[in-house]
Amino acid sequence: MHTRILMSASAAFLAMLGLAALFLPQELLIYAGSSPAGFPLLVIQVSGALYLGFANLNWMARGVLIGGIYSRPLAMGNFLHFSIVTIVLAKTLSATTLFPLVACGIAYAIFAVWFGLVMFTHPLAYTSGDAKGLGK
Repeated sequence: MHTRILMSASAAFLAMLGLAALFLPQELLIYAGSSPAGFPLLVIQVSGALYLGFANLNWMARGVLIGGIYSRPLAMGNFLHFSIVTIVLAKTLSATTLFPLVACGIAYAIFAVWFGLVMFTHPLAYTSGDAKGLGK
């Protein structure tokens, strides 16, 4: 399985969300119908920093062998993040159908499934190597 594509794509997605949360927190809160000041503003910016940190982690680990027992904490962290946010967005989408939330929900679901496959399968089974699947 080509985890370089997965890690690069997830890093770009998380960086986009993190930059938006850091540099447009008031606009995001206004769009959500909340007060653009006080504690919610702080939470959005702290979340943006967390997203950027996770994006940086994924970007720097894009060349690492991931799956099975290899880089399990990295795969587990990503799997949990994307799975839990998918569930939360699905619950939220049952009450509203805002297009940005639907788009984010679909993206999160794709990443959750992809990281689940990486997490629970052996990475060498997908390489193009010899007949035993041992790679080069």
